[in-house]
Amino acid sequence: MEKATYKKPKSLAEKEFSYCPGCHHGIIHRLVAEVIDELDIQGKTLMVAPVGCSVFAYEFFDIDGTVAPHGRAPAVATGMKRAMPEKMVFTYQGDGDLAAIGTAEIIHAANRGEKITTIFVNNAIYGMTGGQMAPTSLLGMKTTTSPYGRKAETEGFPIHVSELLKETAGIVYLERVSVSSPQEVIKAKAAIKKAFIAQKKGLGFSLVEVLSTCPTNWGLDPIESIKWLNENMKKEYPEGVFVDKVGDIR
Repeated sequence: MEKATYKKPKSLAEKEFSYCPGCHHGIIHRLVAEVIDELDIQGKTLMVAPVGCSVFAYEFFDIDGTVAPHGRAPAVATGMKRAMPEKMVFTYQGDGDLAAIGTAEIIHAANRGEKITTIFVNNAIYGMTGGQMAPTSLLGMKTTTSPYGRKAETEGFPIHVSELLKETAGIVYLERVSVSSPQEVIKAKAAIKKAFIAQKKGLGFSLVEVLSTCPTNWGLDPIESIKWLNENMKKEYPEGVFVDKVGDIR
């Protein structure tokens, strides 16, 4: 009998992913689930998913959790963690949610040092609601609400969430990663695991920003989307560790 080298994480439900072809949500879901399994915290982990494509996460994880109003996931997660400090609580949020209506929520949760973890998926556009310009949309990027391209003088500049959060006193781990290659997937998983360990140790707030594609609303096929991410998003949003107060976890 051949030894299994690849299997579905226990923390993922049996339901097949329904995301658009080329969307990176599925990859990110798997990484989070693998980390939960490896840390043996499935039975004590709670997830908060808000409005947007990320709301579907509750269908694909085999863990308890709830759905929050648009942008309010950090506030809901704060209440859950304070009421049940023994639980591992994380939010799974997109940029249209976290960086727009949820900007105050995420900044204050980080500044208070809430002992929760946020997985922040940045695809530079509103995915579920029709491809509108997001706070993270790049200058010149065409969307349904910026059909001629985003202009700084009328729509402002892209919001850099990680760069803003790194100045908050309560954040203990903050990294920006991507999942556009196998090597980057491995690195992204390590970042997510460290963010969860930060919470497990009770150190403070942790967040991992994951650069992601949205082929449907970008108007590109999956391969072209990865190329666009590598050539454009990574220039605007450089990958790297912004805050690490966790140290060596080996």
